[in-house]
Amino acid sequence: MAQQMNTESFDAALKGNLPVLVDFWATWCGPCRIMAPVIEKIAAKYEGKVVVGKVDVDENPDLAQRYGIMSIPSILLFKNGEKVNMSVGVTSEANLDGMLSAVL
Repeated sequence: MAQQMNTESFDAALKGNLPVLVDFWATWCGPCRIMAPVIEKIAAKYEGKVVVGKVDVDENPDLAQRYGIMSIPSILLFKNGEKVNMSVGVTSEANLDGMLSAVL
């Protein structure tokens, strides 16, 4: 299951050894609701290999600002604490698989 992240848990995840896939979203965002089951499927598929998190941009505006999030959903992929890939808008599970296979 994707974990809800705040600034503290997000920063802690980036310091870990696993790649981190983060969905920046909001409760009022229709496309974000479309992506939610895809993110959960990815979290289950890559459990133990990738940290999958969700950041509510309304509750964590500092994180959204830090990464220049202008549109949601925005899905960012980090490896070794650095952003290595990004997808904006609704995307497919296959696209996320491709992003992840590049860092695993």
